[in-house]
Amino acid sequence: MTAASRLLAPAPGWTRETDVVVVGSGVAGLMTALHAARAWSVLVVTKVHVDDGSTRWAQGGVAAALGADDSPDEHLQDTLEAGVGICDEDAVRVLCEEGPARLRELIDLGAAFDRGTTGELLLSREGGHHRDRIVHAGGDATGAEVSRALVAAVQQHPRIEVIEHALVLDLLRDAAGQTAGVTLHVLGEGTEDGVGAVHARAVVLATGGMGQVFGSTTNPSVSTGDGVALALRAGAEVTDVEFVQFHPTVMWLGPDVHGQQPLISEAVRGEGAFLVDDTGARVITETDHPLADLAPRDVVAKAITRRMEARGADHVFLDARHLEGLTDRFPTIVAKCRELGVDPVTDLIPVAPAAHYASGGVRTDLDGRTSVPGLYACGEVACTGVHGANRLASNSLLEGLVFAGRIGADLGRGLPTPGAPIAQPPEGVLLDPSTRLELQLAMTRGAGVLRSADSLASTAKALLSLEDRPSSYPCPDAWEATGLHAVASALVAAAALREETRGAHWREDFPVADSSWRGHLVTTLAGTTFEGI
Repeated sequence: MTAASRLLAPAPGWTRETDVVVVGSGVAGLMTALHAARAWSVLVVTKVHVDDGSTRWAQGGVAAALGADDSPDEHLQDTLEAGVGICDEDAVRVLCEEGPARLRELIDLGAAFDRGTTGELLLSREGGHHRDRIVHAGGDATGAEVSRALVAAVQQHPRIEVIEHALVLDLLRDAAGQTAGVTLHVLGEGTEDGVGAVHARAVVLATGGMGQVFGSTTNPSVSTGDGVALALRAGAEVTDVEFVQFHPTVMWLGPDVHGQQPLISEAVRGEGAFLVDDTGARVITETDHPLADLAPRDVVAKAITRRMEARGADHVFLDARHLEGLTDRFPTIVAKCRELGVDPVTDLIPVAPAAHYASGGVRTDLDGRTSVPGLYACGEVACTGVHGANRLASNSLLEGLVFAGRIGADLGRGLPTPGAPIAQPPEGVLLDPSTRLELQLAMTRGAGVLRSADSLASTAKALLSLEDRPSSYPCPDAWEATGLHAVASALVAAAALREETRGAHWREDFPVADSSWRGHLVTTLAGTTFEGI
């Protein structure tokens, strides 16, 4: 991993002042902004449009213990089981106990979830859950509805300003090491143009995931790990980055298609769809796992990958043809499949695993604080300890809601007044944008669902070779490629060190969990170290 502490970029040509900068406009960023604005002026900066993050793509739902037969303790147990021994139980308890109230807060902001004939919230079940506790909106359009409600609330708030088309570059700090703002690049469509600086008393990273580090992902093109890369350059601790969840059922579009691919929600399997191979044989049964097709995602993804290897195939199939009301329950999925030439009502859906969610990220405490004073992280970019080695389905939107509230409360207790930002180091790092696709393909080959010492060594070698292709032309494509390289390098280093199989990290050469590895790999620019639990 290149060890420069900043990106190569022009000096800021403009400056803005605010109390709190929130970087990102998904559920985590927008909800944090709303909470922070109770006490402070807030500037939300977002990479494209305010509603273009990963949140609006979420098909599943929000998990919360709302049912009469459910409880936060049961939700906690399911989450701990999915996390395979390395969740932070205190963080999980916060998630499960505070989750119902945060969901109701979202409803109060105008989010309309699906309800029954008497007005009760409709609850469903997804992989790894032993109770019906998932709320949806529009059947399979939960993320879009959550995004709509939060965007409307933010746009109406007098203390929140939004700058679109803004790519965050680096953290600003004062002489004492306190966060003092960020540098960013804004395209002409935004309020400012070119590289500038926002001076602030606190910065919240809510930049979403890093799925674009792989060749196939459910994440939108903006999910390039910008927040994790910024945090690393700023000296923050990053942890659990080896645990990347691969969604088992992503529509397979062909061997030469890369980037974002359509997700077929786990909720489809929750309604009774099941996986088969090209012979019609079930891919996973109750003999393999008690929950069969509804087993945790890592179990299903590995079962699919092994079946594809055994059959010499690059995909399997999801069979939903027997489900009644498929079009009504999953209108978005059915429409997308039909657009791509597959009718789920009559056809098998070709699917394969693809990178979906980063369980790790920038290390935080229970109030979202990172190891850098004044820098917070929330949502997928963060590692709160909630997910452990594998995220439980539909806990991601909930995590954003819960920890946004906690960050807002912490900010409300007071903010320091940092000194003037110190000058950034003269030397910056920048890779050629052409490295991006090569990096993605190398990561998919060697650091995907199934890993080994040999595959990871080959990937590390490929990443090292890309460092020999620098660029002297600062631009968004080069900044993104450089950030992806930093994130990929951290991921591969951690995956190579963790000589066991646990959750979303599967080592073919170490196929079982090892209690000596029950802990966390913590990465900074100085390297990666292990901390036992």
